[in-house]
Amino acid sequence: MKILSIETSCDETAIAIIDTEGEFPACTFTILANQTLTQIEMHKQYGGVFPMVAKREHARTLVPLLKNVLKEAGLYKVSSRHVLESPLRKEFAHMLEREPELYAQFISEIPNWNPPNIDMIAVTSGPGLEPALWVGINFAKALSLVWKIPVLPINHMEGHMLTPLLETTDGGMRFGNINFPVLGLLVSGGHTELILMKEWGAYELLGETKDDAVGEAFDKVARILGLPYPGGPEIARLALLGTPGKFTLPRPMLHAQNFDFSFSGLKTAVLYLTKDLGTLSDEQKQDIARDFEDACAEVLTHKTRRAAEEYGAETIVVGGGVSANMRLREVLTTTMRETNPEILVSFPGASLSTDNALMIAVAAATRQKHSRQKNVLYRKTTRYFF
Repeated sequence: MKILSIETSCDETAIAIIDTEGEFPACTFTILANQTLTQIEMHKQYGGVFPMVAKREHARTLVPLLKNVLKEAGLYKVSSRHVLESPLRKEFAHMLEREPELYAQFISEIPNWNPPNIDMIAVTSGPGLEPALWVGINFAKALSLVWKIPVLPINHMEGHMLTPLLETTDGGMRFGNINFPVLGLLVSGGHTELILMKEWGAYELLGETKDDAVGEAFDKVARILGLPYPGGPEIARLALLGTPGKFTLPRPMLHAQNFDFSFSGLKTAVLYLTKDLGTLSDEQKQDIARDFEDACAEVLTHKTRRAAEEYGAETIVVGGGVSANMRLREVLTTTMRETNPEILVSFPGASLSTDNALMIAVAAATRQKHSRQKNVLYRKTTRYFF
């Protein structure tokens, strides 16, 4: 089965194509194409992602990116006839009416391509920035209409949950030998959550942030320290030069008898500290960055270890952009090795830690495969992951 996936939840425009073979979960995922366009440089002037800029850039780049991906996969071929049936034009006009540039590119390009040999289109349906999401969703629906290929909506947090379980093979990927239950720590600019996966497709939300996500806190603290966006890599860079223990910031909800998080107070503590100190020296910025990063890693690790013990997790996965933070990786891995060495801890590769279309394709393939088996959703909320 060939799956084309589209991701536009935030500031990455990404499209991938994979080919799945074999019986789930021992199937292999062959990567035929995988491309991502980042908008980081455009959002730096705002100190964060500006939703309408993200929306505009998705609309501007989706069609050319799709062409490049189809070429990379060997699925691009110019048609000898115009394949867009005229009655469909009204539907396209309505579907893409809020994206005139995307509509113009779509009408001038897509009808002149042969429909590719694709079995399914997967698209991120949430969570994310709503204006950005709808560009990708409507693009997928328009492709479905002209190519007559079904669309499968995917929660991109499920992609972050699954990708740390992948291992590389010659020319592709597959799931390794996985022991359930799997505990997922999902950490990004918009999310900080602990998810329990009891079996394929069965998820339970154990805890989440009550205010700022940890990635959001990194960005806000970076702004307080006068660092550029995105804040995570900048904080990590400074923290490497800082001295542990020079400042003592709070560890919010560290000992709360639940698995929820809170990072707004930690960010505020940094703000008050910088006001008390006045003009900061480079050394002070480094020391603040170090204790802030240590505080985040300590809280995330403590809650994850407790949840793993309480729910009998045999595997821990960490997904989302903050999973790339080396201090978090070090603290969590070392702590689990010393306290629960029997639990496997797995992180995604660098290219799969941030939002990407490959994880959406894998999540779609997984959903499609295990949907033939028992598919149960355990949940305390109504939104994971369907």
